Amino acid sequence: MTELDALRGFALCGIIFVNVPSLMRMTRTVDGAVQPVRHVLDLLVQQRFFPLFSLLFGISFALMLRSARDRNRSPEAVLVRRLLFLVVLGTLHHLLQPGEALLYYGLGGIVLLLPLNRAPLWLNGLLAGGLTVAGVTVASGGLALVPGMLLAGFVIGRSGLLHRIGQNTTELTTTFCVSLVLATSALLWQEQNPLSAGFTRSSAIAGLCLAAVYVTGLLLVLRTPTGKRISDVLEPLGRMALTNYVGATLIFVPTGLLIGLWQSNHWGAMLGLCAGILTVQAIASNLWLKKFRYGPFEWVWRSVTWWQPVSIRKEVSSARFA
Repeated sequence: MTELDALRGFALCGIIFVNVPSLMRMTRTVDGAVQPVRHVLDLLVQQRFFPLFSLLFGISFALMLRSARDRNRSPEAVLVRRLLFLVVLGTLHHLLQPGEALLYYGLGGIVLLLPLNRAPLWLNGLLAGGLTVAGVTVASGGLALVPGMLLAGFVIGRSGLLHRIGQNTTELTTTFCVSLVLATSALLWQEQNPLSAGFTRSSAIAGLCLAAVYVTGLLLVLRTPTGKRISDVLEPLGRMALTNYVGATLIFVPTGLLIGLWQSNHWGAMLGLCAGILTVQAIASNLWLKKFRYGPFEWVWRSVTWWQPVSIRKEVSSARFA
């Protein structure tokens, strides 16, 4: 589903604007006032793209299990290898970017998705809702949302909801309108305490509502004539999401230190760095995928998942490993 790849690419575009200032420990306030760029990020980015990224990982795990069953492979063994790879990669990535998500996706999948793989769908959905509510009310979002959103994505992938979304634009439009109303109300609530935005319950709720607006809005745009051009940019980024996510860290950590972002308020330079990285990655992903079927990390991940080398060059027949 190309729309899923576009959504992954879109999520990457937002996440980097959270990761860079967080890792560089950039100054949030000056003389008691929130920095304007930071304030905009708190409203539109912080806790908005992370839930989407988590949801998409949950969907991908469910689709991989379905593929394993179609190939008469042991679903649990396939999923275990896929999750353990994330744990190892996430642990290494954590050394450069403490608090990164991959490690928690791997651990969350092992703890939740494996035992719930054969559980009734309604039970998965009930637990996903409960864990999400707990993540918002108890911990005000952040990494506490990983279990709920990961499981919610797993439910979406298992239920066939993706096909229904692809067929029904009316329901998508209705969801967009309702989410927009809820997001507007939540943002007004968040604005009551701007100095703590991004770390409050109101921010977490606004994040989930605005994430729903972003998802449904983008899906609607992708179905317009202009959407093809947007998809051409986002889809390659999303198809190489793992490579680009880790690659961004390898770029912005040394570059951010080099240009003086560490504990600074150079928000303009931060925006330029993030935009530059995304531009380079969009071009590089497009060029890479003209010759190869997967990004470098995606290829290793897939080979470990199926426990055999996967053909990566496009001229090799894709019938076996599609």
